Amino acid sequence: MIGLPAGTRVWLAAGVTDMRRGFDGLAAIVQSTLELDPFSGHVFVFRGRRGDRIKVLWWSGDGLCLLAKRLEQGRFVWPSADSGSVSLTTAQLSMLLEGIDWRRPQRTWTPTSV
Repeated sequence: MIGLPAGTRVWLAAGVTDMRRGFDGLAAIVQSTLELDPFSGHVFVFRGRRGDRIKVLWWSGDGLCLLAKRLEQGRFVWPSADSGSVSLTTAQLSMLLEGIDWRRPQRTWTPTSV
């Protein structure tokens, strides 16, 4: 994962997005549907219809970055809402990109006091 500057927010675009869209089409969705600024430096994540593909749009300060990922098995965990957006932490984004359920991560070990 690319190291994001402190204070960067991550927004998931709820619902399904046409994965044929590129820089301009996704930026238009950010402006019209999410009512946010695609050039704010925040990260915007979009999921395709089948759920195995996502695209990430991010303004790095001197240009837009468009990252894409396709899972060979499984689906990306996505909110059930049809419209709007959901805010994630950068840790939740990392889990999402790995195909982990970011909504309810479970610790494998709980520390105990000695």
